[in-house]
Amino acid sequence: MRVSALRSLARAPPAPRHHAPQPLRGLTPLSRRSSNMTESFPAPPQSRINIGTWGTPWSEEERAEWRASVDIERRSYAVDVLPKIEALKERFDVVPYGSLPYDASDPDGRYPLFAVKSKGWNASKPSVLVTGGVHGYETSGVQGALKFLDTRAPDFVGAFNIVVAPCVSPWGYERVQRWNALAVDPNRSFVKEGGVTPPSEEAAALMRFVESLNVENWMVHIDLHETTDTDESEFRPAKAARDGVDYEADVIPDGFYLVCDTENPSPTFQAAIIQSVERVTHIAPGGPKNQIIGEPVVQRGVISYAAAKLGLCAGVTNAKYTTTTEVYPDSPSASAAQCDDAQVAAVVGGLEHVLVAEGLYVQ
Repeated sequence: MRVSALRSLARAPPAPRHHAPQPLRGLTPLSRRSSNMTESFPAPPQSRINIGTWGTPWSEEERAEWRASVDIERRSYAVDVLPKIEALKERFDVVPYGSLPYDASDPDGRYPLFAVKSKGWNASKPSVLVTGGVHGYETSGVQGALKFLDTRAPDFVGAFNIVVAPCVSPWGYERVQRWNALAVDPNRSFVKEGGVTPPSEEAAALMRFVESLNVENWMVHIDLHETTDTDESEFRPAKAARDGVDYEADVIPDGFYLVCDTENPSPTFQAAIIQSVERVTHIAPGGPKNQIIGEPVVQRGVISYAAAKLGLCAGVTNAKYTTTTEVYPDSPSASAAQCDDAQVAAVVGGLEHVLVAEGLYVQ
């Protein structure tokens, strides 16, 4: 499938939809991002969330109202992402693993989902999963995953099976949003199907794909994310409004940090990644209370979450080595290129550590 074919599956955004006049609610200013990103629309003004009644969880109608307020395509998945995936096809296998049904006029074609696999998949090798763009607005998660594939993944395919899902949430990518079209956070929805709360479309598609690979024991899973100023100015207030809870302000850390799994912290693995990333950009300090985003720092530059319990993407494989990266793209001390490079450095630092720790070698 050539670039033109991939683009036909995910066409560039149409003209912005027009709604009845109303305040723009839920829209966020764009964070700093790579210079090669398309931007069809200027960043809207920062706004307060005034959907629904504070203290009362949103109804389905209010979730739909939120969607209408943010449903403006501000960049293009077809232009920014798919050509880079297409360009990898001579060196890797590109695997379609589903699509997102959010465009009523074209339910199967607008948001196709792709993973990129190392060729010659060998069940005797340890397997590595890298995920990006689980939160679509976190640009370096997407672009860093693609840059890793293009520049450094070939250095590791002799020792590992490598599979990368570079843009798990293309609807959120185009709208620069954390949530999906149903006001669901994909990175709190990696839960088993058939439960009380179903997984998001994004999570369900990725989990089905991961299961289809029949990897009995994953060695590594690194999930690429960002923490942005809009987390505090827009998304956390929106979450409080959606869930009907009080909003408690927090401080966005200036610098890179990691989120390890409480059940599987792998401290030397985390430390190796921090050391690798520090060559590219600065590490977030713990602050007076030795906390990052309100969580205790468990080692330098690292906090801890219970990945599976919270429905995080990092918990889907039960890999021996797992982490979630958090790049800070709004720092005055970090460029867009540094943010992408920090994601690459995180993956490389983690894999280099595993090569040594597990006594592996590159064939």
